[in-house]
Amino acid sequence: MRFLLTNDDGIDAPGLLACAEVLAEFGSVSVVAPGREYSGCSHQVTVDRPLALKERRPGWWTLDCTPADCVRVALVHLNLEIDWVVAGINPGGNLGADIYMSGTVAAVREAALWRRPGLALSQYRRSREPVDWRRAAAWSKRVLDMVLTDPTASGPGGYWNANFPDPPPADEGSTEIVRCSPDPNPLAVRFDLLAEEPAPADAAADAKRLLYRGRYQDRPRTAGLDVDRCFAGAITVSRINLP
Repeated sequence: MRFLLTNDDGIDAPGLLACAEVLAEFGSVSVVAPGREYSGCSHQVTVDRPLALKERRPGWWTLDCTPADCVRVALVHLNLEIDWVVAGINPGGNLGADIYMSGTVAAVREAALWRRPGLALSQYRRSREPVDWRRAAAWSKRVLDMVLTDPTASGPGGYWNANFPDPPPADEGSTEIVRCSPDPNPLAVRFDLLAEEPAPADAAADAKRLLYRGRYQDRPRTAGLDVDRCFAGAITVSRINLP
């Protein structure tokens, strides 16, 4: 298997390095990843400026642009022969409605547009504790074992999104992998008015300043869908088809 690996956290992110080691067990790995973090950039692409492409070491390139751009450059400019595109491992969940905002998931959606199968890998975080990358890598291998042997997995027109639970069950090896649909519920959000802080110099004098607030784990969920199952301790895997 020939893999293209990217992410939205930057080429030096520990999740990308952990994922590269896992993918090397399945085949050859090429990396094209952003030079900095682009979390939450969704499917943004860059068309209004030159892109700086630099080869860090053989088969590893950094690009000063978004994850979707990285996939485009890998396939169109570098002409890499790729069987699968993998994005991650992201240090944070990409569940339910997150798939529309996530740069990680956008990378494999871009792959699907180019008729390449793709898999996004994310580690849901309930606490502020550091991610256990050893555990996330082991779970990534289990998901890859499942997806790569599924005869329908590499079909065109769709991509895969996997999320790992936090905290894990006592026996990590027994963590259930569940195929389920993404939860369409929106995030539970609110905006606080910052009335006492001075406005920036370039803001209108009468502008109101709003600050996003929200607790990821308080989001609404539907029984049996990915948010509910991952929050309950399962590894969730969703197949998402392009319209």
